[in-house]
Amino acid sequence: MNAPITRDTGADAAPLSAEPLNLLIAAPRGFCAGVDRAIEIVEKALERYGAPVYVRHEIVHNKYVVEGLKSKGAIFVKELNEVPTDAPVVFSAHGVPKSVPAEAERRNMIYVDATCPLVSKVHRQAERQLEKGRHIIFVGHEGHPEVIGTMGQVAPGQMTLVENIEDVDKLPFESDEPLAYLTQTTLSVDDTREVIDALIWRYPNIRGPKAEDICYATSNRQAAVKELAHDCDLVLVVGAPNSSNSLRLVEVAERLGTPGKLIQRADEIDPAWLDGIETIGLTAGASAPEILVREVVEALARIRPINEREIKHTEEKMVFKLPRQLTE
Repeated sequence: MNAPITRDTGADAAPLSAEPLNLLIAAPRGFCAGVDRAIEIVEKALERYGAPVYVRHEIVHNKYVVEGLKSKGAIFVKELNEVPTDAPVVFSAHGVPKSVPAEAERRNMIYVDATCPLVSKVHRQAERQLEKGRHIIFVGHEGHPEVIGTMGQVAPGQMTLVENIEDVDKLPFESDEPLAYLTQTTLSVDDTREVIDALIWRYPNIRGPKAEDICYATSNRQAAVKELAHDCDLVLVVGAPNSSNSLRLVEVAERLGTPGKLIQRADEIDPAWLDGIETIGLTAGASAPEILVREVVEALARIRPINEREIKHTEEKMVFKLPRQLTE
């Protein structure tokens, strides 16, 4: 971990330097509709069933959020077999293989699926492509929970994972075989386009979704970083190291030639990062709450006086409904 801020952090503490710092804050940033929905699902489940409510895997990739839900009575586990049969369980926003709800039903468990509706859409697309007799090429990061969940919607051997153009070159299929492609929802828009172009070049008849699978929130946050990165000397991204969409935001800034740093909390900021910096950008991954963004702003203001300005790319109004079992 980088050296944290060690000076007085009181409200009246003077900045370390009198040199003003321009702070450009990206909009949109932070929580998306799928994350809002997933967190509310756990909170509503606690209200309806009482504590404890078990959650399979992190509901979203953010330690602050997870710890907050733990304090309310949520218990996070890795696998379903760690959950008592008579206790309610919530599945994370990243989605789960079909075998998980099937096992919950076999054990007559109460379960609530908090899978993001945009991830569920990819699951349905996979089923439709298989019904049409196509093998699916899935673009994603091996080991990510969303990838595990999506590949678990089909039988082994019906979906092949590729991460990059090199993987496309190694695919064993003939150019005229019936194929389709789908993608993880939290990928880099630019990197994914390169992989899809490679797939289409090698397999001209491959079928893709009518609209791209990368979710609106991922695309919007990346576009917002692009708008401010050129004007910044450094971009800070608030997010977890296991958050795919947060890591992609760092990559977007660096691809434009601006250094990017991923931090989980403000205490990871090293004042030395601001040496020689005139303008700094700030954003947050889709699973990072706004309170952590403001925490970073306050920490920066204790190092340098700041001129804060929001750079708005677009306004998000998406809202996802809660599962019926929590609203009836």
